[in-house]
Formats: sequence, C-alpha cells, structure tokens
Amino acid sequence: MFGKPVDAVLFDMDGLLIDTEAVYIKAHMAAARSMDVEMPLDFCHSMIGFPDSECFDMIQDFYGPAFRIDHFNARFYEHIQQALEVRVPLKAGVFEILDFLRERRLPLAVATSSVRKIVERYLGRARLLDRFRVIATHDDVERGKPHPDVYLEAARRLGVSPERCIAFEDSNAGLTAAHAAGTMAIMVPDIVQPLPEVRAKCFDVVDDLHAALRLLKAAL
Repeated sequence: MFGKPVDAVLFDMDGLLIDTEAVYIKAHMAAARSMDVEMPLDFCHSMIGFPDSECFDMIQDFYGPAFRIDHFNARFYEHIQQALEVRVPLKAGVFEILDFLRERRLPLAVATSSVRKIVERYLGRARLLDRFRVIATHDDVERGKPHPDVYLEAARRLGVSPERCIAFEDSNAGLTAAHAAGTMAIMVPDIVQPLPEVRAKCFDVVDDLHAALRLLKAAL
C-alpha cells in the first residue's frame, strides 16, 4: 500500500498523541479575557501546529505593539499548568497503535513543535515517554513547522531515510512539514480539517488513531 518499505514511524504530539489542542485554545481565550480583549476562535485555529514562539508573535501582531505579550504569556501558561497538572488527556487509540508498532519492531519517534521540557513532562505524565526511541523538539532545530526540520531531525536520529518513514500529523502546518521532509504523511485531523492544498500532500486522511491502526494493519 505504501509503495516502499517502512523503516520507522514518526508522530506529532499535541492533538495527535495527547488531547491538548482544545486545552490550549481555552487557555489562549482565557488569557486574552484576563487582559480585557477577546480572541476569536478562528484566530486560535490559525495557530495550531506552530511553535509557541511563533504563536506569540502572531498574537502580538494581532493585537498591536501596545499589547503586553509578556503578561499574556504568563497568564496563558498559568491556565495550561492548572489544566494539565493532574492529568494529561490522551487521544483515543494511542496505546493500541503504539502496541501494534512495537510488535512489528518499528522504531518510533516524536517530532513536535513543543519544547523539550514540555514534551518530557507531558509524555511522562501520560506514560508514553519510554515508547519512543527518539524525541525531536523545537529546541533541536532552527525552524519550526511548517518547515520540515523537526521531521528531518527525527529521521536522522533514528538513522533512517525520511522517505521510508510514515508520519502522523493532526494539523495543516504539521502535515506540510512532514510532507516537505519527504515522509509518507498521514493526517489525523483533530480540531481543523485539512486545507485543500494540504489534503493534496497527504498520503491519506483518517478519522482517528483507530482508523490509522486499521490502515497500518492492512499495509504492514
């Protein structure tokens, strides 16, 4: 089905493995309200898949130079910490797909826009950290998604060619990055559906990780 051997599988984190994108949107909106402004939902959606640093630049541009982005950031992270302090919610089907890939002895990596300390904290709380041979984060590359750098870095650390990797993504920015890296990129939409130009780059689009697992079982 894939047309070439599969040597490894790469995963995004937020919105794909862990159910955090909705949490981030609520935190963005709450932080904005605490500063007496409103943040439109479509603007929140436009930031999905991008590193925090780029999102904060987008927010600064959206509200103008007088907006205190440092105050906003502090309130945003307060909301995130409160929401995820006790439990990090998983996307349905995570353990099933990881178990299947472990049985097939395929090396796994995370390729994420988040920074390492956040990745290790969340994956650790979710009991997923030891499932991955490699974790490539925004700290490890010069350019974040939609650039391909983090996927290229993940494949490099695994010692495999990106063209022989399956990559699972939930966002348009992330899928664009995975495709640009040369991977067989599959989109599992979370909050936003693939844009037409992004859908054209997808090896496939599936409803959830259960559907992704069925695809892998049929192909591997």
